[in-house]
Amino acid sequence: MLDIISKRFRYFLISGVIILIGIISLASAGLPRGIEFSSGSMLTVSFEGAVEHDEFQDELNNLGYTDAIIQQTRPGEFLIRTHELTTEEKDQIENALAARFGELQETQFNSVSPMVASETWWTTIWAVVGSAVGILLYVTWAFRRMPKPLHYGTCAIIALAHDALIALGVFSILGAILDWEINLMFITGVLAVIGYSVNNTVVIFDRIRENLTRGISADFESIVNNSLVETLSRSVNTSLTTLIVVLALLLFVGATIQNFVVVLIIGIVAGTFSSVFIAPSLLVVWDNGEWGRFIPWLKSAKSKA
Repeated sequence: MLDIISKRFRYFLISGVIILIGIISLASAGLPRGIEFSSGSMLTVSFEGAVEHDEFQDELNNLGYTDAIIQQTRPGEFLIRTHELTTEEKDQIENALAARFGELQETQFNSVSPMVASETWWTTIWAVVGSAVGILLYVTWAFRRMPKPLHYGTCAIIALAHDALIALGVFSILGAILDWEINLMFITGVLAVIGYSVNNTVVIFDRIRENLTRGISADFESIVNNSLVETLSRSVNTSLTTLIVVLALLLFVGATIQNFVVVLIIGIVAGTFSSVFIAPSLLVVWDNGEWGRFIPWLKSAKSKA
């Protein structure tokens, strides 16, 4: 039988290194926010003929929009991100571009005021915090008949925080390299990952509960390891089939849901890892009182005392 739990601190080290890289990226590059969270306007225009990116940039500079972020989504189509535009300013831009490059078509226009952006940002934060608290209470209640039910809820929340930190770290790196920004699709993806990840974790925890009830072993570590092995194929197969569907969305739907799909891919991989290797291992660490191994100086202080 596979011995997964005995190598638990190796898995913690792998996660720790990945999260540390993400935190360094977040601290240095930050997390670029889309107009939903930082205010501004986003205008997408397309032309019948080919237009060079540099010429398009020069024209906007001549109009005074030197701070505009321009992204060419496909030949002849450009996405413009700038400060909040009035109707007159938008018309001025479109008229000038049409005069320079020929007839254009406005395919998308979104504008968000600073007040709305701030409200959306805080609403999103409270939604994520509320979902985490709800999951903690639910998992604790679901395992209320088990010894130390709070352990199960807390370990599930730590696994979710693990997944969220990895997703934020990867998006910070992508933002620095590819100029990607987080938007409402990204938040939707994070919330979907939270639900998906906790589902995998609860399945494993439920098998631990069954094996504890059956009394297959007096050793809690052995029970957790057996439960992991019994549910491993289910967890991996579920994640692989979900990934196939998500990859199909990325290939065939494209840029409109790019952030949603990418965060799902990151979350499924990270969530499967945390459900299998992190959350159950934390149960064993807590049961064995091994928290001192995470903080060597704390363990040393206890031994001296």
